[in-house]
Amino acid sequence: MASATHHTEHQVDLSKQFLLAMPGMVGGEWANTVVFMCEHNSQGALGLVVNRPTDLTLADLLERLSISFAPESAVAQQPVFYGGPVHTDRGFVLHTPGRQYTSSIPLGDVLLTTSRDILEDIAAGQGPDHYLVTLGYAGWGAGQLESELAQNAWLNVDASNTVLFDVPSESRYESALGVLGIHSSMLAGTAGHA
Repeated sequence: MASATHHTEHQVDLSKQFLLAMPGMVGGEWANTVVFMCEHNSQGALGLVVNRPTDLTLADLLERLSISFAPESAVAQQPVFYGGPVHTDRGFVLHTPGRQYTSSIPLGDVLLTTSRDILEDIAAGQGPDHYLVTLGYAGWGAGQLESELAQNAWLNVDASNTVLFDVPSESRYESALGVLGIHSSMLAGTAGHA
């Protein structure tokens, strides 16, 4: 007889992984999202949606923060991403290593920086080689993400800098699925006909 030991198993840490919304299980604004997980522990989880560009450009954000930049630079036209519904007034920068910034947290081979100094460097053309700027983040309370995972709402896969920084945002979902060797059409849940 099977025992109910699954409740006492060690929690899987999904930090530094992508969460991919499962078709048919996660809808609305969360459909087809790719979330880079920054933190996941017994208190909850925090991640950044990395495939939802907003209408806001980096130029718009730099202007709001009174940071000077060259308007004709490619940097100015970079999109700012919707990181999630929590604290949408706060900026988060996922980036490759480079200079040290006031508040950076290492997350595998990328860093998460929330201080203004990185935006000043990016505006001056001295920022990291690869970066992604978001406003807001996705947050889960204690046990909430585990519950959603148990309902098959999310797939997880190792995060990839190629998917984060080299693949166009509209292709990141399929590219992240490709790491698992699958395509979204293989996941589409279709109802049977009576």
